[in-house]
Amino acid sequence: MEKLHGCADSSPGVVTMKNNEQDSPVITEEQVVGYLRAHPEFFLSHDDLLREITIPHNSGQAISLVERQVHVFREQRDQLRKELGHLVAIARDNDRFFEKSKRLLMNLLEAKSLEEVVIMVEESIRTDFGLDFSSLLLFGDATEYPICNVQMVSAEEATRKLGDLMTSSKAVCGRLRKEQAQCLFPAVTEDIGSAAVISLQFGEVIGMFSLGSKDQHYFDKGMGSLFLSYISDTLSRLLPPLLDQERRGNLGKRSQAESSIVKS
Repeated sequence: MEKLHGCADSSPGVVTMKNNEQDSPVITEEQVVGYLRAHPEFFLSHDDLLREITIPHNSGQAISLVERQVHVFREQRDQLRKELGHLVAIARDNDRFFEKSKRLLMNLLEAKSLEEVVIMVEESIRTDFGLDFSSLLLFGDATEYPICNVQMVSAEEATRKLGDLMTSSKAVCGRLRKEQAQCLFPAVTEDIGSAAVISLQFGEVIGMFSLGSKDQHYFDKGMGSLFLSYISDTLSRLLPPLLDQERRGNLGKRSQAESSIVKS
C-alpha cells in the first residue's frame, strides 16, 4: 500500500509532502480525505495512528480518534433511540385512532336517517376522540330538509367562502381564516385554534366534514389524517341515499298537506 509521509504546513488545511531532497507538491485536505475514503483499509495497517491522533473536544481536552468515534456512535445511538420512540408513539396513536374510527364507522352503517348520522358523529368526536368541535356541512337547499338537524349551505356560497378547501382530495390541516371557520362551523361561537377539513365526494362534492380544536397546534399541516379519510369515504357513500330519502319524505308530507288544504 502507498504510504503518506509529510508534515503540516503553516497554512490551515494544507499538507506539504517532503522527501530527503526537496519539497513535494502541496496537497490539500480534500485530497487527504479523498485518499482515505478511497482506501478505507488504511488504518487497518496503521492502527497505531488511531491511538496517536488526537481531536479537540468541546471540553477543551484532546481525545483520541477512537474515543471520538465512540462518542459519535453514542450520539447516533441516542438519536436513533429518540426517533424510534417517536415512531412507536405515533404507531400507538394511530392504533387508537383506528379503533375509534372503526367503532364510529360500524355505528354509522346502522344509521337510518340524516339526524342519526349527525348525532352519532357529534357524540363520537366529542366523547370518543375527545375533540372540541365537529361539523358535518352539506351542500343543498335547507328548505328541502326542514326536520333535519344537519347544517346546509348552497354550493355557490361554500365555493365563495371555502375556495381550495373544497377541491382538495385529501384532508387539509391547520388554521382557518375567519370566513372559513364561520362557514364550516356555523353553530360554534368559540374561537377555533386549528382544524382538519376534508371534502365529501360522491361523483361531486356533496359537503365537508370538519374537526376542530381550541389548540392552535393540535391540527398542524404535517399531521397524518388517514383516519379522517376513512370516515369521509364512508360518509360520502352513506349520505346520498339518506339525503334522497329525507327529500322524498319531505315532498310526501308537502303533498299530503296540500291535499288536506284542497279537501278542506
